[in-house]
Amino acid sequence: MKLELRFFASLREGLGLSGESITTPPEVKTIADLRGYLAQRGNPWAEVLASAKVIRCALNQEMVSDSTPLVEGAEVAFFPPVTGG
Repeated sequence: MKLELRFFASLREGLGLSGESITTPPEVKTIADLRGYLAQRGNPWAEVLASAKVIRCALNQEMVSDSTPLVEGAEVAFFPPVTGG
């Protein structure tokens, strides 16, 4: 499946890139699968996308959960939680 990835704030800084186009293997079906697949690349991916870290995700600019299915050609954005005052 072809996807457009976007990384924001501290995730962008930790990975050293703001986005990339990838093709995932067939077993990557959900947001959680994608995060695990990317973390398998080793560091800094494993550190930045560690499953213990709270990371928000959007699929085609809509907030989604880890169990959300991926769709061909989607934009997937990862970003840290945001607080405000």
